[in-house]
Amino acid sequence: MATPPGAAGGNFEAPPPPPMQPPGTDMTGICFRDQLWLNTYPLDRNLVFDYFALSPLYDWTCNNEQLRMRSIHPLDLSQLSKMTGMEYMLSEVMEPHLFVIRKQKRDSAEKVTPMLAYYILDGSIYQAPQLCNVFAARVGRALYYILKAFTTAASKLEKIGYVDTENESETVEPKGGKEAIDFKEVKRVDHILASLQRKLPPAPLPPPFPDGFVPPSTAEVEKDPENQQIAEPQPSTVDPIIDQGPAKRMKF
Repeated sequence: MATPPGAAGGNFEAPPPPPMQPPGTDMTGICFRDQLWLNTYPLDRNLVFDYFALSPLYDWTCNNEQLRMRSIHPLDLSQLSKMTGMEYMLSEVMEPHLFVIRKQKRDSAEKVTPMLAYYILDGSIYQAPQLCNVFAARVGRALYYILKAFTTAASKLEKIGYVDTENESETVEPKGGKEAIDFKEVKRVDHILASLQRKLPPAPLPPPFPDGFVPPSTAEVEKDPENQQIAEPQPSTVDPIIDQGPAKRMKF
């Protein structure tokens, strides 16, 4: 069986193509799959890294690429432990369906700092979302709906000025079927709702991203003062799991 391009035992004849985005850029919204490669070579622990190197998620400046150019297996830990810088490690394997690749920064033979994680599921390559992004999106979404509920309740209480009291008292005259309620009680309830709304903390900020990681850019939403209230809470960021699951990513 022929050896796939880039495997240990052969060098690239041409320089590698530039990545679609700078190394470390968030790519949780896309997935990569090369069906021609999968039909030609088996997807196992020996060749999975060469398949991963075909994707735009691969960082060509990593130490693994230096080993590939020297005809050494790119996942050789005995060689990677002697180097410093960015590298990839195969952390979990369930051949041939699931492979988990971890990107990490090596400072010494014993000290490594995890950066990002990628997984290959049935031949499709994905970047796993960071846990801090998942927590921030879930907490932000929950706070958004809580604040929206208090805002809606407070706005409706302001519009209530009268109540129907026909069945509450028999001494009320026919012309006075409706009487004014106690505005002090309305203000008291409104004050309680406003104080609770002020006590709700905003969504917590996620921890700082690791070196080299560029968070996704969020487009600014234009606000229409006529159709949108100024104090209305805004929805949270995109959920990396619910809104950017494997089935919703752009295919490459």
